[in-house]
Amino acid sequence: MTKPEQTDLLLGFMPLTDSAPIIIAKELGFFSQWGLNVKLQKQNSWATLRDKLHAGWLDASQMLAPMPLASSLGLGCAKVKVITPLVLSLNGNAITLSEKLHKEILQENNLAHVTLPLAAYLLQKVIDVRKKQQRPKLKFAIVFPYSCHYYQLRDWLASANISEADLEIVVVPPVNMVAFLQSGEIDGCCVGGPWNAKAVRAGIGLTALTSFDIWQDSPEKVLGLLASFQQTKPNTVIALTAALKQACIWLESIPNRFEAARLLSSDQYLDASVDVIAPSLIGSCLTHITMPPRSIPSYNQFSKSNNGSINVPEYIRGEWLISQMRNAGQLKNIVVPTDLVREVFRPDIYQQMRLKLEDQTVQFFRRSG
Repeated sequence: MTKPEQTDLLLGFMPLTDSAPIIIAKELGFFSQWGLNVKLQKQNSWATLRDKLHAGWLDASQMLAPMPLASSLGLGCAKVKVITPLVLSLNGNAITLSEKLHKEILQENNLAHVTLPLAAYLLQKVIDVRKKQQRPKLKFAIVFPYSCHYYQLRDWLASANISEADLEIVVVPPVNMVAFLQSGEIDGCCVGGPWNAKAVRAGIGLTALTSFDIWQDSPEKVLGLLASFQQTKPNTVIALTAALKQACIWLESIPNRFEAARLLSSDQYLDASVDVIAPSLIGSCLTHITMPPRSIPSYNQFSKSNNGSINVPEYIRGEWLISQMRNAGQLKNIVVPTDLVREVFRPDIYQQMRLKLEDQTVQFFRRSG
């Protein structure tokens, strides 16, 4: 393989269960195998991560799937061309309600218990009673405005004809969600693991449904980097993408995922216990401290789904995300170039990487025997 133009890289990530491919590639030496010396840097919020990537303080980063599109359009920031050559994961989010809201739902709907996944219409009576009593609106948190979390929350509410105007939606970093639920600052949130499971283990939340219950097998996290970085360092990007692809393949094995949970639990990564990280990785959704888990086999997916490989940044996925932005009213007065998705989602780089990966495998077996 042609040597990478830059071997020392700083890669940003958020403390989330689906950062697993990045952490595994580091811990198991996949980056090193491709001639890269990668340092991982944990970030506090998606906005901070984005800004550091834009400024060149990070060479590449884990990103929410809509973020490269938002950056390239200048949504909420200066316009910066960001691309993605790799989808890192599908699914992985869930909507968790505070214990207080859980009890309100039971009371206002005259229920002894709820059925999961929770139907959004059960919120309507709570909203109506709060309006009548002139109490504050329900407050839900998402992790970033241009995120699948926001679009999934919107779709869940829309399934019951609940308007965004009926509640308040705020942005909270993932790592702060549990504390905000516990303090009562928010009534619910849409966030990735392990924070839903942590709220359940602590007895302060009900995980009402997962993102798989709303959208099945949607792209969630991607590898993001500046278009200018790829143009000047194409071999480096191929090597980086190949190492992460290997990590995604490694994560297909359930036994491997137990080991991944142990590695992720480290203070330098998620700083959370294995008992809140492991469940989603093995297809189990913790629901409530008094209720059994739900089986969600596709809760976290990293390499394969029923439709084949998930890692290809297909154009149709980018077009789908653009449609969600438009439905959310985020593209008003914004001119979306016709070639935007083709500039941002780069299956051509993925295919170059795949050929290099196949060639490396062939060379390995030739050397072995």
